[in-house]
Order: sequence, then structure tokens, then C-alpha cells
Amino acid sequence: MSFAIAQRLGYLFVDTGAFYRAVTFLALERNVPFDDPDALANLARSVRLDMTPDLGNDGRQYTLLADGRDITPYIHSPAVDAHVSVTAATPGVRAALLGAQRRVAARGRVIVAGRDIGTVVLPDADLKIYLDASLDERARRRYAQRISAGEPADLDAIRRGLAERDAIDSQREIAPLLRAPDAVYVDTTGLPLEAAIETVLQIIYGWKNTKQTC
Repeated sequence: MSFAIAQRLGYLFVDTGAFYRAVTFLALERNVPFDDPDALANLARSVRLDMTPDLGNDGRQYTLLADGRDITPYIHSPAVDAHVSVTAATPGVRAALLGAQRRVAARGRVIVAGRDIGTVVLPDADLKIYLDASLDERARRRYAQRISAGEPADLDAIRRGLAERDAIDSQREIAPLLRAPDAVYVDTTGLPLEAAIETVLQIIYGWKNTKQTC
């Protein structure tokens, strides 16, 4: 949904979770052990990650570069899904990637999505919106997304994976999943995609109008 909103506005969609997926993919590729937080952090510090609006012709929402190499097609594999929560919960990795995430956001005209954007990555963001939905709703959406992309999908497995990730992200000591006090809360459970998009766009347009009249 955030990607659709960015497209309507002509903004770059920045998925900060993709940065953790990138490190996870590289760790798998280079046989970096996931039970070695120092090794994961060293890997994150050693690679330069960047995100561009080049959408190619494969339905991607962004292009993610690792030292100039396009790794976008590889970061949503089942193997990455299985390990990304460990990577994202590693303090040294989060610290290493913070600069790259902020650097992309600083270019402006961006919609930044992630679980700690309003609290850690961009605490001074112009507008914060906390999107929420029930676990079952999110699982159904992820399932439909994978099926439409021609990827194998198991609804129960997706639901279990999301529940596990929620638990890890909410309980981790570094940058836990929290709603920023000044974020606008939007529950999209039961809302058709277009209605959810329109709800968020109205919030953005209202904020823009208020900013212009100040």
C-alpha cells in the first residue's frame, strides 16, 4: 500500500526492511553465521547499500543496490524470510544501516516504510502515519501478493512467520516496534486496498494544506 501511495504522489518508496533483507541475503551468499552478531554487523558495515526509483520491468517497487550490484530479485526468497528477523534484531546491524536509510530519505519526496521509522530512523519526519491491520489480514495480503507474483505460498506458514516476526520486533531491546506518540493511527483491517490508500492520501493532503497555510 505504501508503494501505491508513493506512486500517486510521484515519490520514491523507501522500504527500510529491504536493507535488512539485503544484509540477510549477503550473509547467506557469503556463509556468514546468523548466530554471530559481530560477523553480521561487520558485513553490514562493509557494504554500501542504496535504493533508487528504477522499477525495471519485473514489478519491483524499488531497486536495491549493494556496492552497485542490483540484488532486488533475491531479497524476498524463503531463505531470506526465514532469517531476516535475526538480522534485524542485531544491534550492530541496525546501527550500521541507519546511515544508509537516512541518506536515502534525506533526498526528499519519499514515503518511508518500516517498523521503527517514526521512533528511530526519522524521529523528526514531516508526517508520521502508523498503519495497522490484524495478523490474519496481513497474512492474507502477503499470501495474495505472492500468488499474484507467481511465487509459492502457504497461508498458514505466512501467518506463523508474521506472528513470529511481530513477537521478535516488539520484544527486541534495540528499536522495538512502537507507535510514535505523534503518529496518525490508521487501522486498515477490513478496508479494501483503494479505500485504505484514499484514507492515507487524505491525511497527507490535509497535512500539506495545513503546512501551506502556516
